[in-house]
Amino acid sequence: MSNDYKQNKRSNTDKTVQQVQQTHQLTIIETSDIHGNILPHWYGNNEAMEMGMAKLATIIHEERKKDPHLLLIDNGDLLQGTPLTYHHAKYNHHKPNPMIAISNYLQYDAAIIGNHEFNYGLPYLEQAVKESQFPWLSASTLHKETSQPYFGQPYMIKELENGCKVGILGLTTHYIPNWENPKHIKKLAFEDALQCAKKWVPVLKEKEKVDIVIVSYHGGFEKDLKTGKETEPLTGENQAYQICEEVSGIDVLLTGHQHRELIDEVHNVLIVQPGHQAQRAAKVTLQLIKNDIGWHISEKSGELLSVQGIPADPTVIKMTEPYETDTQQWLDKPIGEVANNKDMLITDPFEARIKEHPFIQFINVVQMEVSGAPISCTSLFDNRSLGFPTHITMRDVVSNYIYPNTLQVIKVSGKDIKAALEQTAAYFAPYDGRQIEVNPTYLDPKPQHYNYDMWEGIEYTIQVQRPIGKRIESITYNGKLLEMDEHYDVVMNNYRASGGGNYDMFQGKPIVKDIPLDVSEIIADYIIEKKKIDVSVNHNWKVIG
Repeated sequence: MSNDYKQNKRSNTDKTVQQVQQTHQLTIIETSDIHGNILPHWYGNNEAMEMGMAKLATIIHEERKKDPHLLLIDNGDLLQGTPLTYHHAKYNHHKPNPMIAISNYLQYDAAIIGNHEFNYGLPYLEQAVKESQFPWLSASTLHKETSQPYFGQPYMIKELENGCKVGILGLTTHYIPNWENPKHIKKLAFEDALQCAKKWVPVLKEKEKVDIVIVSYHGGFEKDLKTGKETEPLTGENQAYQICEEVSGIDVLLTGHQHRELIDEVHNVLIVQPGHQAQRAAKVTLQLIKNDIGWHISEKSGELLSVQGIPADPTVIKMTEPYETDTQQWLDKPIGEVANNKDMLITDPFEARIKEHPFIQFINVVQMEVSGAPISCTSLFDNRSLGFPTHITMRDVVSNYIYPNTLQVIKVSGKDIKAALEQTAAYFAPYDGRQIEVNPTYLDPKPQHYNYDMWEGIEYTIQVQRPIGKRIESITYNGKLLEMDEHYDVVMNNYRASGGGNYDMFQGKPIVKDIPLDVSEIIADYIIEKKKIDVSVNHNWKVIG
């Protein structure tokens, strides 16, 4: 098993205590942002990939041989993310949840509520929690009426065989209302995760008298780990640095949400984050000693365990087979074709972002026709998106539109549209006079291609040679300059309509129409109805150096 990173950290144990009575080693394995990935392949073309719970399972079994009493914690975003989980949620939910069945098999000690846990609605999540043989923790996800933790347990206590008490506090990013379909969370309130940590960590220390405090937070870092300098707007989406900085008593902080691969120490707190798609697990090892004043950490270390080259666990493969068979049959069902024996294939994703591509125009046209809005914007979410071949299947739809977004029409001003175009134009790096390139901030700490929008219904030019924030000179609508003080109906996915991706100009705008169907279903229904779809482009926008 390959270790991508390893770093030892020692705590400042009281040197005046001379008599060490007992020692113990505690292992913690964290998974996070698995996003429904069980099998080691990508559903777009079934290409083999080094990822998936089946491979993680082999690592977990090996680690249990070393430490039968290890703590296994999932840090959130477990239930959603692949065609298999989508198919289960939409068509197969009468069967046990495959993600939960595998988690039960692997004997997880706890799971944390992630923001994508709500994507298929609260009843679906509640059923998953009911099927789980372990608690789901989230001190910050509250019942709106009672203000109590909605899923029952804000934390859990694990007492080791030697009497050492370990407290695990679960936290969830409270930014969820900015993304999620309001119908999915209407019973819920989300408490500020930082303030929640300040409230509950003392409870663990003073009331529960735990020796070790682990916080598992489905959220990431808003500041540079070394300098403390802000790396993103302090919206509250990610607060891990502030938690380390402002909340005393935490020994280990398990993080996620950002899909980063991290091992470090922030204000004497060991932090880890294992990436996404079950490509790695994070392993924390704590060396404990008991002296006259109780159990303490004498040494703590972390490493990331990669699934690269690891064989898949045959039991997980067998458990998944019925779901996989149903999914593959569904994915390969033909639903329509591109007219005139042409295609909408994307051979160069960057080229598709600087020169209008038929696939992008098609998505915008579907959004406009379904919603009735005269203006639309959408993204090419991922560089693995291949567009549509001549004969289109459900596999083609779900492998291109990979998120369970819905559509909203919101009313915005011309000024808002211009601000949004300036935000999207920041996707391009400062121009060196030679070639147009992606801004590194859209690649690190994780790729954010989904935050670059392409518009239909207006005409505009992005001039990359200009400074960021001043790259849009003019915008026209119906042949006339867009009026900054006029208001326009624009259709977009619910993530963007809520301001997601730092599009604050959209946040809180009036919702003209809410279309609750998943966009992938809308696209599929459109293709099924039309039978043949067009490939034309109108070149209403361009990017120039």
